[in-house]
Amino acid sequence: MAIDRGNGTTTQLLTLLNVSATKAGKRKWLLDDIRPVQKLNKRRVAVQFDDVARDEAPGSSGNNQTEQNGAKTTNEKEGAVAEDQEEEIEAGEDEQAQQPELDAAADPYEQHYGPTSTILTSAKRVSVDKKSWSTSKAKYGRVGPVVEYTPCGEAYSHGYPSSEILDRLKSPFEESQAKLPKELAALQNDILSLLLSHRDLYITRTSLDSQQVMREAVSLHALNHITKKRRRVLKNNERIAHASKTGAPAPEDVQDQGFTRPAVLILLPFRSFSLRWISALTSHTPPPSFQVENQSRFQTEYGLPPGTADKLATADPGTYPRDHVEMFKGNVDDSFRVGVKMTRKSVKLFAEFYGCDLILASPLGLRMSIEKEKNADFLSSIEILIVDQTDALTMQNWEHVQFVMAHLNKLPKESHDVDFSRIKPWYLDGHAAYLRQSIILAAYETPEIRSLFNTTLLNVGGKVRTERRWSPIAVPQGIEQSFSQFDSVSPQDEADKRFHHFTVQILPAVLKSAVQSVNTVIFIPSSFDFIRVHNHFRKTDGVSFAVLSEYSSNQDISRARQTFFSGKKSFLLVSERFHFFRRYKIRGIRNIIFYAPPDHPQFYAEYLSYPFLDSGVEPADVTCRVLYSRYDYMRLERIAGTEGAAELIQRGRL
Repeated sequence: MAIDRGNGTTTQLLTLLNVSATKAGKRKWLLDDIRPVQKLNKRRVAVQFDDVARDEAPGSSGNNQTEQNGAKTTNEKEGAVAEDQEEEIEAGEDEQAQQPELDAAADPYEQHYGPTSTILTSAKRVSVDKKSWSTSKAKYGRVGPVVEYTPCGEAYSHGYPSSEILDRLKSPFEESQAKLPKELAALQNDILSLLLSHRDLYITRTSLDSQQVMREAVSLHALNHITKKRRRVLKNNERIAHASKTGAPAPEDVQDQGFTRPAVLILLPFRSFSLRWISALTSHTPPPSFQVENQSRFQTEYGLPPGTADKLATADPGTYPRDHVEMFKGNVDDSFRVGVKMTRKSVKLFAEFYGCDLILASPLGLRMSIEKEKNADFLSSIEILIVDQTDALTMQNWEHVQFVMAHLNKLPKESHDVDFSRIKPWYLDGHAAYLRQSIILAAYETPEIRSLFNTTLLNVGGKVRTERRWSPIAVPQGIEQSFSQFDSVSPQDEADKRFHHFTVQILPAVLKSAVQSVNTVIFIPSSFDFIRVHNHFRKTDGVSFAVLSEYSSNQDISRARQTFFSGKKSFLLVSERFHFFRRYKIRGIRNIIFYAPPDHPQFYAEYLSYPFLDSGVEPADVTCRVLYSRYDYMRLERIAGTEGAAELIQRGRL
């Protein structure tokens, strides 16, 4: 996907400039407008950017819209504005006094995100657009083996030391890290080293024990980025104010922001994960140095309603699979979005989008907001994208993720009172996507996530993908597992070939068998394949079956399970999404057909164990058949192991 649109980008930007210039009250960057800083009175007024924007962070310029906070009165809001703005003046002095600023030539942040980024070259952009990456393999401590992607074949440094983290943020992190086991602390340090290289990072296998410590490391990196960006703006504001006081010419090298303020976007599947990310974020901003505003409201809206018992969290260990508990405990609403604004002494939740630094949202929540407002300007200046629980997002509507990705780093439709003299040149050139750092965290790989990594991550700084070797998954001993391969020449015709193989070779043989034509579950991972197979069964005479899908009501589920267990229905069609969201144990199974290997390897083991929920069942009474093609390698690898999957794929080539 080429970002450099040539004349198209120039035309769009000129249109934006013309529209901005015609707006009444639009701020213009004129030398006569520069005036000394004045203390705000009680009446809230719009603060011009050439005033020292004490409460404004990078990208917001003059976006001084009233924040939504029902708990404050009008006077309290006005006082908060004045307090925040005075606080930011102190921030510009105190933060620089606490830690010397690195020289721009030596600071990796400035090298990557500075107004004259040293890594953004025409040759690299062409290489990325052509997907011409040089790959090499390395090993990064606890992160393990990785594949490094570099445009134009240039070598890249193996990360940066944690000294790039600001001291004010590093101290709480080190105190918290000291309480962790050495293995997890080392993992955090290795992840930080990779993140500080400002390359894209795709972690393909996150364990349940390491997920929260990973969030703490990633949130520290994001907070460090936001703080550095704000400090740069404050420093330039002071230079402008000083020039105004002394009558000196205004400095021209003050390009320090994007079109809008939000710089970090975190995509999550459920509201409960927003709580975990805010917990990780605020672990680096402890009291009394920081105050978290609207925390009570956030707990109310993103937690469970008062008095509601969480049956997953309170159940005895072993009642539900641990991965299911970790995924679905808490509030599982999948439509949400919240802005977070960072100041020197506070973390403000529920900040207005154009006045916040960080956005936590679900893909569905963002899409609804974009379609309602008919623009995605608040995503135009995202510099760090974080996608957590990406495997869970594939169980939702993956099209929502693709929709959000397609709207990142586009030229905005409106100016939003931005001062164009403060915008970094590469934003104006439409090259922001080439410098955006993307961080993808997943429990396992899928073709959808790999495609996202290969096609939409355009960071000219390079990208890193972890590699893992899988061992065969443990299943009940004695069950005969049959893997049936079909030929497919391309991914485009793979679905048709699979359906043909199933309906022509597999299903007729099953229907002729007296044993396999009853008590048979057909497990179907893809929703599209599920609908197709369901329609085929409806058209097949003499076949009794029940259906369990993610759209089944509780009454439908109870009826389907009962009729299958009692033998009134010979077949049970089950979608993987149903099992992902519900995780019911199914009784009465004797034969299992996997229309394709499941994405979740534990689902395979669970369904092979369900026949033994009934008494008197022996392993010889259970049959299992798996349909697969060479395009199912990632799924097969998690079931048969890395070596076993390679042998199964090679079988069809002999």
